[in-house]
Amino acid sequence: MAFDDITVREAREKQAEGYTYVDVRSIPEFEQGHPPEAVNVPLFHRDPHSGQLMPNREFLDVMRANFASDAKLMIGCQAGVRSAQASEMLVLAGFNDVLNVTGGFGGARDPMTGAVSAEGWLQAALPVETATIEGHGYDDLHATLAERGPVAE
Repeated sequence: MAFDDITVREAREKQAEGYTYVDVRSIPEFEQGHPPEAVNVPLFHRDPHSGQLMPNREFLDVMRANFASDAKLMIGCQAGVRSAQASEMLVLAGFNDVLNVTGGFGGARDPMTGAVSAEGWLQAALPVETATIEGHGYDDLHATLAERGPVAE
C-alpha cells in the first residue's frame, strides 16, 4: 500500500470529508500558524543546544496512541519533504488511509530556479490558526501515549 499526494486546496476539501490534518512540523513552527483544526505530531524536534532537527523517536507511538490504523489522515509540513517521509512511515506501520499534502504550509520551491513547484497553504490564502485547540497540540497527544502506553503494531 502506498500514499497519494494531494494539493493544499484538496486538503482543505478533505477536512470537510472527515480527514485529520496532521502537521509534522516542529512545535514552534506549528505554533506560528497552521491549518484550522490541525493536530501537531512533529517528525523532528529542534535540539535546544545545537538548533539542529533531531528525529522524534516517539512519532509512530504517538500516532498509534491517538489514531486507529484506518483513520483518515492528511500529513503536512512546511514544503512537503517531512510529510512525505512521515506518510511513508505511517503506511509502512499499517495506516491505510494516508494522504501527503504537497507544498505543505509554506510551499515547495524548485531548488534550481526558486520557482514555486507546489503551492503551500499560505500561498493559497487558506485559513490559518495560531491558537492550538485543546487535544490538538503535541503535549496533549503525547499525554495520550503516556496514559495508554505504546499500542501494538
